[in-house]
Amino acid sequence: MDDTRLGALLVLCSAAGFGTLGVLGIVARDAGLSIPTILSWRFGLATLFAWTAFGLRGEIRPLRGRALAVAVGLGSAGYAAVSGLYFVGLEFMTAGMAGIVLYTYPAFVLVLAAAFLGESIERRQLAALAVTLGGIALITGADPVAADPRGIAVVLLAAVLYAGYITTSRTALEDVTPATLTAHVMPAATGTFLVVGAATDTLGVPAGALAWGSVVAIAVVATALPIFAFFAGLSRIDAGPASILSTVEPAATVVLGAVFLDEPVGLAVVVGGSLVVVGVVFIARQ
Repeated sequence: MDDTRLGALLVLCSAAGFGTLGVLGIVARDAGLSIPTILSWRFGLATLFAWTAFGLRGEIRPLRGRALAVAVGLGSAGYAAVSGLYFVGLEFMTAGMAGIVLYTYPAFVLVLAAAFLGESIERRQLAALAVTLGGIALITGADPVAADPRGIAVVLLAAVLYAGYITTSRTALEDVTPATLTAHVMPAATGTFLVVGAATDTLGVPAGALAWGSVVAIAVVATALPIFAFFAGLSRIDAGPASILSTVEPAATVVLGAVFLDEPVGLAVVVGGSLVVVGVVFIARQ
């Protein structure tokens, strides 16, 4: 297999891995674990994997000063908020639907880049943005019971914050490699959920095979391995094709939710989700 095909395969595997997060999150929740417990273990274990794997390959440069402060802020406030809101959204909607709504974030990156970085938006990009948001509107309007407005609002907010995280890291830490940023963001996010869990008395240790299995799977299958696979793929193919291949993620979440959690997949979810993916693909191609 040549490097290009291997890179594409790695990115697809990464997208599929990230796509398991919502499903595994519901399994962990049903095993009696709180959101702070799930996410503190997720980021804590993933931090160990990241520093070990990236460190052995010499891909991490310890940050200092302003760069360290920005990375810690992005992790403790930005990425932690995104993850927390996503898991709150899972309380109100299926994993598949939450995955589709979260994947609107490239559209918000486009808007934020135009608003704060002075980047122009072409008419075709505006059309793609309209298609993406139209997909969300279709899902919400066609099945208002399953698509709880609270869940939609919370996960859309997570998508906006994730877009802000991406835009900020792109400008404030343009000289920091993705591997280095990831290695600093994850322990900062861990700290946030440890503090929140301790303050709300909801922090705990998993008990039983299902609880431990779901937490470890979230940390490894849904976080660490997809990160490594994506970076490995990105070293073999360009960012544009990689971002397009990554749109497999919400589709993977929908399929996994239907197979393992018996989540309903109606026509509105299929059509609306397809509109979201089409809009995101077009934005990525630009």
